[in-house]
Amino acid sequence: MYDVIIIGAGAAGLTAAVYTCRKKLKTAILSIDVGGQTNLTSHIENYPGTGPMHGIELMKRFQDEAIGFGAEIIMGKANKADKIENGFRIWLANGETYDCKALILAYGKVPKSLGIGGEEKFMGRGVSTCVTCDAPLYKNRDVAVIGGGNSAVEGALELATIAKKVYLIHRRDAFRADEVTVEKLKSNSNIELALNTIPLKVIGEKNVEGIEVENIVTKEKKELKVDGIFIEIGYVVDTSFVQHLVKVNEKKEIIVDDRGNTSCPGIFAAGDITPVPFKQTVIAAGEGSKAALECYRWLTGGKGAVLDWTH
Repeated sequence: MYDVIIIGAGAAGLTAAVYTCRKKLKTAILSIDVGGQTNLTSHIENYPGTGPMHGIELMKRFQDEAIGFGAEIIMGKANKADKIENGFRIWLANGETYDCKALILAYGKVPKSLGIGGEEKFMGRGVSTCVTCDAPLYKNRDVAVIGGGNSAVEGALELATIAKKVYLIHRRDAFRADEVTVEKLKSNSNIELALNTIPLKVIGEKNVEGIEVENIVTKEKKELKVDGIFIEIGYVVDTSFVQHLVKVNEKKEIIVDDRGNTSCPGIFAAGDITPVPFKQTVIAAGEGSKAALECYRWLTGGKGAVLDWTH
C-alpha cells in the first residue's frame, strides 16, 4: 500500500513526486514514459533558472530529483482505477495491481493507441511513444515506426542513425510529413517502407519479438521481426478509465478546484489533464506541487496548513 500513486511522469507528475516524497509519503509513479510532452520540445528557453536546453534534459533533471527524494517509478500503462477499502487500486495493462491511500492524476495528453493485441502489454517495455527518449536503447537492432506525419518520419530518420534497420509502417501510400523530410526518408537505405499497411498485433512472450502487419490492398499478412515498436500517431486526452470516479468537462479534462482537488475525495489532478490554461511545462510543474501539498493535507486529516511558506 503506497501513501500516494501518481499516474504520469511529466512535469506535473514528477514535481508532485518531489513534494510528496519530501513530506515522507511513500510514493510510486506509474507511467508509460518519463518526461511526457516536454520531451518533444527540442529547445526550452523559458523554464526559469535552467537556461536553454532540450526538453529531455530538463525532464531528466526532474526525474533524478524525484528518484533522489525516494519516488519509485513503475513503467506500464494504467487502464483501470477503482475505489477499495481505505484507498484506491490501479490496474496496469499487464495485469499488475497497485494500491494507494491517495491518487494524483498527472498524465496529461496521452499518445493515441492502435488498439491492437499486445500493444498495452508491452507499452513502456518494448512499445514506445517517444523516439527521442528511447531510440538509444535500440542500437544495432531492428525496429518499426508506425505513422505517416512529421513525428513518424522524423522519428524513422533519427532511428536510422542508431538502429540496424527501421520499418516505417503507414496505412496510406503518401505521407502527411513535409516533402523535404519525406525525400530524406526515401533516400535512406536503412529504412524500409511498408505503405498501405496496417499493424495487426504485437508479437512476443516476455519481450517484443515482432509485429504482424497486413497490406490493405493485397490483403497479404506477414510478420516483421523487430525488437522495438514506436507509435507516432498523435496525442489525445484520455480520461476513460477514471470517468466513473471524477467529474470531467466537455473536453474530457478532469475538473479540479484551485488546489487540485477533484470531485472524489482522495483523488487529485494536475497539469494538462485538467482545464488549466496555457499548457506550459512551468505551469504543469506548479500545478503538480499544489496537488501534492493538498494531497498531503488530505492524508493528514486537514492538519497541514493551506499556506505553507516552508521550503
